[in-house]
Amino acid sequence: MGNMTLEDVNSMYLDVLKEIGNIGAGNATSAIAGMLGIKVDMNVPNVRLMEVSQLGMAVGAEDETIVGIFLEVENDIEGSMMFLLDIPSAWYLVNKLMMTDRGPETPFGEMELSALKEIGNIIAGSYLSALSSLTKLVILPSVPYIAVDMAASILSVPAIQFGQFGDNALLIQTEICADVAINGYFILMPEQESYEKILSALGISV
Repeated sequence: MGNMTLEDVNSMYLDVLKEIGNIGAGNATSAIAGMLGIKVDMNVPNVRLMEVSQLGMAVGAEDETIVGIFLEVENDIEGSMMFLLDIPSAWYLVNKLMMTDRGPETPFGEMELSALKEIGNIIAGSYLSALSSLTKLVILPSVPYIAVDMAASILSVPAIQFGQFGDNALLIQTEICADVAINGYFILMPEQESYEKILSALGISV
């Protein structure tokens, strides 16, 4: 498994990853709709397994300021996960939750950051729940951390941390459709041993 490349990951595994994305999106849709009190649709247009070093280019301009919610993953598997949003999308969700009407040029205060952490926690938890239900593994998230910074800076943290464990990350692009279309990115980075556990639990020989 240590020598496994992205090309070795077969179509069966990618189909399962897509299903994880779809189930997670469905779980998150219900939770976010209830939290915000509005009708929300969510779909998964793109699921990719890619090298951690390539994540910055996959989510947009590296000098763009974004919101990143970071959680560690514990129990049967270990690793980290992130949920990324651009600033206008983050403000849209905060305004809906807090019943405010502030523009994307407004800095986030402590209350707004707390609201974003809760939204990110719900969305990330929905994807972890989907992965857990398909693999029958116990997967628990830590308390979330939040950062508002350039994409390159936010993504450098997991790239450095998990470069020592493995090269692969699961990137799920998420479209949240409410009054406006919101693009978010969910990233799961299992450490190498956990990556093997996920594959084995999905019935894929490693």
